[in-house]
Amino acid sequence: MNPTLLLYLACIFAGFSIIEVPLTGLLSSLAPLTLLIGVITILVFSCVIIYQGFMVLFGKKRKL
Repeated sequence: MNPTLLLYLACIFAGFSIIEVPLTGLLSSLAPLTLLIGVITILVFSCVIIYQGFMVLFGKKRKL
């Protein structure tokens, strides 16, 4: 198993946790920004994992 794959999965979980963080008080104005950062994080690292899966499937071993 590729060790960077676990790092990418951890980044996806971090993106989900950023989305679910409750911001109260002074930080509540940053809620839309944290939502955007979380969604972008999840999408980027999910696409990287899918790309690496296709490269392994088709026999091209290229590391990111």
